Amino acid sequence: MDTMRKYKIALLILFMLSPVMVSAPLSGVISGKVINIATKQPVPFATVVVVGTQKGATTFDDGSFSIDGLEPGTYQVRVSAIGFATITRADVLVTNNKPAEITFELQETTLQLKDVTITSDYFYTPPTDLNSTTTFSYEELRRAPGGFEDVIRALSILPGVAQASAGRNDLVVRGGAPSENLYILDGIKLPTINHFGSQGATGGPLSFVNLDFVKESVFSTGGFSSLYGDKLSSVLKIDLRDGRSDKIGGKATISASQFGFNLEGPLSESSNFIFSARRSYLDFIFKAAGFGFVPEYYDVLTKFDFNLGKNQKLSYLFIGAFDNVKFFNDTEDQRYDNSRVLGSDQTQYGTGLTFTNLLEKGYFKVVLSRSFIDYDSRQSDSLLNPIFKNVSREAENKLRFEFFHQFSKITELTSGIQGEYITTQYDVRLPRFRTSFGELLPVDSVNTSKNFYKYSAFTNVTHRFSAGLLFNAGFRVDDFSGINDGLRLSPRFSVEYKFNPETGVSFSTGVYYQTPSYIWLIADSRNTDLKPIRVDQYVLSLEHRVSEDAILKLEGFYKDYKNYPASLVRPYVVLSNTGAGFEGSDNNFESFGFEPLTSSGGGIAKGIEFSAQKKLSTIPLYGLMSLTYSEIENTAFDGVPRQGKFNQRWLFNLSGGYQFNESWEASFKLRYASGAPYTPFESDGSQLVSRYNTGTLPDVHSLDLRVDKNGSF
Repeated sequence: MDTMRKYKIALLILFMLSPVMVSAPLSGVISGKVINIATKQPVPFATVVVVGTQKGATTFDDGSFSIDGLEPGTYQVRVSAIGFATITRADVLVTNNKPAEITFELQETTLQLKDVTITSDYFYTPPTDLNSTTTFSYEELRRAPGGFEDVIRALSILPGVAQASAGRNDLVVRGGAPSENLYILDGIKLPTINHFGSQGATGGPLSFVNLDFVKESVFSTGGFSSLYGDKLSSVLKIDLRDGRSDKIGGKATISASQFGFNLEGPLSESSNFIFSARRSYLDFIFKAAGFGFVPEYYDVLTKFDFNLGKNQKLSYLFIGAFDNVKFFNDTEDQRYDNSRVLGSDQTQYGTGLTFTNLLEKGYFKVVLSRSFIDYDSRQSDSLLNPIFKNVSREAENKLRFEFFHQFSKITELTSGIQGEYITTQYDVRLPRFRTSFGELLPVDSVNTSKNFYKYSAFTNVTHRFSAGLLFNAGFRVDDFSGINDGLRLSPRFSVEYKFNPETGVSFSTGVYYQTPSYIWLIADSRNTDLKPIRVDQYVLSLEHRVSEDAILKLEGFYKDYKNYPASLVRPYVVLSNTGAGFEGSDNNFESFGFEPLTSSGGGIAKGIEFSAQKKLSTIPLYGLMSLTYSEIENTAFDGVPRQGKFNQRWLFNLSGGYQFNESWEASFKLRYASGAPYTPFESDGSQLVSRYNTGTLPDVHSLDLRVDKNGSF
């Protein structure tokens, strides 16, 4: 059969099938489960309603439900049940190619509130974290203008959150360094979730978590409970969804910087999986444009979920990233430009098993996990002479046990223990580097490997009094073998009072500790005398629900830093000013701590924040406005108070959008920030200690615009 004949037959078959394809029903399904947010037990006989339609369902004994016959589009789904507060989930995207699967978690109401009318609530605050906490759904993260489908970039519009540099997502939360942020992915702690990350910190140019599989994120900017430790400023929890349960399906994507594919589906009636693999194509663009350096990266994610019985579940997660930087020093200009680039090849992954067992009034969870990062960093001068070489490997192996028990509707207990075994290996070359301030760094080479242990135990009690009063009390015990005095006790306390269902005030305080970065401990034997970094936090919050889909917040915070590592060689340097960007010779390698350090650094971060947020609802308008004023001051070994490197006094963010119909949506993001401090250069290229952080960069502002056109085929 010749080619033309085959082509004609294919066209005929397609023409014959086209009426069938066109008449295929363009309808979608919403399915999922309704569970008790505390005990994780199913909630039977709950009412599930698709707002604005006549569609709905009642949950079965196992908490499951299914609603079909829905036109493709975005919906709000409301769930109510006797004895539980009603909630509404906005941004439920229904398509005709797979079910929209959702898990609703309901909060039990107390007997004292039985006479209060419970209205639907678009906002959720965990009872253990009463203030400074924001929850974003998948759709809210996906549609964020200028977010590049990056979870961290989408959070940068929140009050008190500043980005340290353009082109990166380093988070500076209420004046805290980028090393002070905790990332938890599906219950597994990861040191970073970014490509080309900074050693000892948490930022990078782009996250390697595939947003397509994110169910929601919960971000706390301070005052978090004793359940979380070893970080000072923030906690970002990212929960992944399960794979689809009806059949295997996939998705191919291409974006502004990468391409890849997803695959998901059932393995059996009681198990499912998700998988993604992505690769950047920036290396092709950079090379074609004549750049002297070319970055390339890959990432993979896979997760398997197994329901072992009615009350047992086992999950396995693997996520990895592979980053490389290639240099082309063909011309003098390229050699000069590359001398200012800290190249870093990185291999990193996180993996873990999570076993969850539901009990009659609670649950227990066991998590066995491992994270690993291999840094291969280097920098040369314009004559290609090596300035810096760093080959580092850091691995954390963790075993965590967590137990939750609900004594009654008004009293809950969460407690647990965790052990970590840490292995490190370092091969560093820094040949007699002289800083721009004139000091000669004492470390020119390090070749060592060290192993450490971390232990922690925590407990938190939540109790609801009558008349809208709720409090949390808890403490942590943490120990780190890498320093001589690593044992610390961290008490935490928070309280909330509701004047009425719409208005409330909350207060939280606590002691927070963070162990020094591993690489800080290797340069000098005296560095094992470092103490855990400490911050005492105080947060006061006033909240008012304007309507069920709109909220106003006013918060004040005060953070008192103590025991921050400071340099003995450079007595003006405190490491709270480091961790942002690729800090090589341009920053005198401050963040690596290649010098004797002392725990004499400190500082104050204080400020006030105002925010207003409206969720997408039956009114197709959504938005978030935040305004922050803050002051940040640091003191190093010399005892001189100086403004912190991340001291941007004013932060203003405004983002929002409007859905014209199911096909068209427009959104924007406007950001403004006061200029950050910097140290001016003298005419000979040197810098003076007397002028350290005395200059101020120009104010920065940016505008992102986005238009979405959606369609179903």
